[in-house]
Amino acid sequence: MSMRGVADFIGLGASSSPDLSVTSELLLRLAPSANPAILAGIARGFDRLAQEHEIETRLRLCHFLAQAAHETDGFRTLEEYGGAAYFLRYEGRRDLGNTQAGDGLRYHGRGIFQLTGRANYRRLSEILGIDLEADPERAKEPEISLAVAFAYWTEREINPAADADDLAQVTKLINGGRNGLAERTRYLERAKGLWV
Repeated sequence: MSMRGVADFIGLGASSSPDLSVTSELLLRLAPSANPAILAGIARGFDRLAQEHEIETRLRLCHFLAQAAHETDGFRTLEEYGGAAYFLRYEGRRDLGNTQAGDGLRYHGRGIFQLTGRANYRRLSEILGIDLEADPERAKEPEISLAVAFAYWTEREINPAADADDLAQVTKLINGGRNGLAERTRYLERAKGLWV
């Protein structure tokens, strides 16, 4: 038997397992203060999208969920905190594609991974076939937010960093830096205890 065959046999390989199913109950154990409506919307389509995006191993799943839990404040919100005055910091940010007056407010962070900036809304609109640029509020609907997060994960090629159990690199690919690394670490360890 090859080493890969041995790894698959003992559960370390890439094949998916029923033990990796994501339910509202398990998500609530990951983030006990979560909003039940958000959890239900995420759990509803999670397993299907995880399979489509090759998040079918324990490490990939745990890293995805740790990032999601941190970015959503423990699944309590699918919209960036701060309000209009805070979102002005995105105004005129060409690196985000915010080239028109009001883009900073209109394209602030929404969804599981806090999609931000007109260019990102446009790009994910094209990938998903949902016009988030014209209707950015849709990005905070749990099911659409989930689809955006999986598409973003795939586009950014985050699976290899998750396979290497490299939380700092996964975080950089999601957030651009090391923001919230301690909390992301706590969520990752908790996820690893839930999905075994």
